Amino acid sequence: MGIGVMLLELLSPIMQEMSYLMPGEVFPEFFRLEMFQRSLLAAVIVSIVAGYLGSFLLVRNLALIGDGLAHVSFGGVAIGIVLGATSPLQYALVASVTSSIMIYELQSRNILAGDASIAIFLTGMLAFGLVYLRYSGVGITVEVESYLWGDLLLTSSSDLDMIAFFCILSYIFLIIMQPILLATAVDPLSSHVQGIPVRQIGLLFSVITAIVVVTMVQVVGTLLVTALLVTPAATAQLISRSFRSCLFWSQVFGLASVFLGLYFSAELDTGSGAMIALVAAILFAIVGATVALKSTISSLSRESKQAGDT
Repeated sequence: MGIGVMLLELLSPIMQEMSYLMPGEVFPEFFRLEMFQRSLLAAVIVSIVAGYLGSFLLVRNLALIGDGLAHVSFGGVAIGIVLGATSPLQYALVASVTSSIMIYELQSRNILAGDASIAIFLTGMLAFGLVYLRYSGVGITVEVESYLWGDLLLTSSSDLDMIAFFCILSYIFLIIMQPILLATAVDPLSSHVQGIPVRQIGLLFSVITAIVVVTMVQVVGTLLVTALLVTPAATAQLISRSFRSCLFWSQVFGLASVFLGLYFSAELDTGSGAMIALVAAILFAIVGATVALKSTISSLSRESKQAGDT
């Protein structure tokens, strides 16, 4: 029994009680049936860690790496499916971590500038996965599509254990390393002078990012990872005045995207991953429009006041 199953057994009675408070005809089942509870718990764990990590990615100007590694992970998923693996995510983890190390080395050694290395790995591994599936005779099955677009209902107990273990491990790392990660992002040269191993920290951060991205594949799919990794953090930045508040609000918007996305997908019978991504985008649009409107009103008010004074 892994940590994910242990958490599920601990929280299951609470989720059962919460089901009576949930709206809708289908959505309450996510709090009653074990299969749905497993999916909901995985989504909540992933959204919390993704929101936290996403804030660091934006500070370090690495928003695209999450999308790149998600596409890379599909190549590993394809290998796992063809080989008949119980959990193809294990193969995705190996592919994603290996690629994250190679991408970081290419960038840090100035072999490839900017996001070129991310783009090459992104398209190359996604194409490899699609070609390998066709060549092996598997093709694009329902299972394959679930990894492309996300299907929480296919989350097994072993998947939940892996997601919970790596997410908790990554969350602890980010909390402990938060000051150093910020210092190396804001002023890497000064950090290096002070004796902080900037290169090693950057490499370890890339590996952690790869691990978190793989845990997200089951929730939103390889093609929509950015929606849960970057969009809530970007939304939080619109209303935050400090990095600490950004961390908090990114997790709030991430959880809101998951719960609202699951609610609408259950009631409207749509894909969970796509709906979560859509809700995250809508929340960003609403918050962005509100902030812009508030800024415009404040600006007009100041101009009117200045005109009255003169």
